[in-house]
Amino acid sequence: MKPYILVIDQSTLASFAFVFDAEQNIVGMGKMELTQHYPHPGWVEQVGEEIWATCLWACKTALRKAGITARDLAGIGITNQRATTLIWDRATGRAIHNAVVWRDQRTAPHCTALKDAGHEPMVAHRTGLLIHPYFSASKVKWLLDNVEGARARAAKGELAFGTVDSFLIYRLTGGRVHATDATNASQTILFDIETNIWDPELLDLFDVPANILPRVLDSADDFGLTDPGVLGAAVPILGVVGNQQAALIGQACFLPGMLKSTYDEHCFVLLNTGDDIVRSTHRLLSTIAYRLDGKSTYALEGAIVSVGGSLQWLHDDLEIFDHWDQVEKLAAASDLSLPIYLVPAFVGAGSDWRETDARGALFGLSRGARPHDLVRAALEAVGYQSHDLIETMRKDWGHGGDIVIRADGNMIASDWTLQFLADITEATVDRAPLADMTPLGVAWLAGWKAGVWPDAAGFAARRASDREFHPRMEPELRRNKLDGWRDAVQRTLPETAD
Repeated sequence: MKPYILVIDQSTLASFAFVFDAEQNIVGMGKMELTQHYPHPGWVEQVGEEIWATCLWACKTALRKAGITARDLAGIGITNQRATTLIWDRATGRAIHNAVVWRDQRTAPHCTALKDAGHEPMVAHRTGLLIHPYFSASKVKWLLDNVEGARARAAKGELAFGTVDSFLIYRLTGGRVHATDATNASQTILFDIETNIWDPELLDLFDVPANILPRVLDSADDFGLTDPGVLGAAVPILGVVGNQQAALIGQACFLPGMLKSTYDEHCFVLLNTGDDIVRSTHRLLSTIAYRLDGKSTYALEGAIVSVGGSLQWLHDDLEIFDHWDQVEKLAAASDLSLPIYLVPAFVGAGSDWRETDARGALFGLSRGARPHDLVRAALEAVGYQSHDLIETMRKDWGHGGDIVIRADGNMIASDWTLQFLADITEATVDRAPLADMTPLGVAWLAGWKAGVWPDAAGFAARRASDREFHPRMEPELRRNKLDGWRDAVQRTLPETAD
């Protein structure tokens, strides 16, 4: 049996490809960076043909480095930046405009108008999401309204919409398959996550024609065969999932109550809620974690806007340290009892998609403050924000019991950060063996569907932990530090914030 799985990981800044063997080891990798375009303030775009070309180059490079050809592949998996939006010509597969990236803010006025008109409660109930320019629906409307002739062409059936996964499936299959998976569909604000259908009322609200939408399949499913001319053989595409959900799967969080937290520039936390669609009362998101055999498993999702970005600011702009490997020693040299707080609200505060007017601040500075104290404050902010988000998730989910934080992302290399995270959340922090668990998650979907990887229980049994961190901070110190953090955060919020 062909043992190899090829994974395409199309992320915001680069396109990656990985070849996994039957033992779940990476035996080949390719990477090419992706250009970001900023045509106006708050706008972020990418070129569809560059997305495609970088992915293709990465795939061929990974295969070459693995010493295999496409004929040796049992299947392909795709994971992607979830809300980046494209509309393309069905005949050519070429996008009619640059891709509008998930972080683009051009549709903020339209989203505000919809919220002011009272539509958000209905949207939240059906989709688990909030009306926000992050998601795809308002981006689709913008493209149809602003690209000359787009609406007329869409009415004629000439155009197709999709997130990046759908665009890549279309190109890989030579235009034969226009499909997405349930996790990516659930991030559009057009998909009812309870009934698992494109919702007609939501399509009307965002003025999106149904005939441009992809077919929604399971996360492990038959997404068609690649055109033999693309990679050199016809290979089945068997796994597709959004990047944050892929990390949840890669961390083997298959049971309700299991949680993954990814620490990079931003932080995304997903809590598996099983069969339950949690209706958040704190403006968190409910989404589909994965759909297997026609059955959806749900997750509660929250985000922290600035995590690694704080250290980037200290390094790039303030030049407090020269090398990233200095961070650990600098933090360890600081006095934990010094009440210094960095609230890193550089582009807004919180995980509730609301306080975009908040700005960052430093509190508790004295003449005795040194560079290592600022580094420590930046790392502590990771723990404080995680504490706030996870506590909110506990309240929304309504289940007791201990939570283990399965941590991944580039920041998990810092023992100091993870120990403080364990201390301030009073939770065990389980460090993943790899910083990026996303490729492994989608590799499991494709490998399981192909019959060359074990089922979920078998995959979970093989999961390795690099190290566990357990709480050891004195309760009184923890309470005092959290009180100081709450006071600092409150001081950064606009006066109108409730």
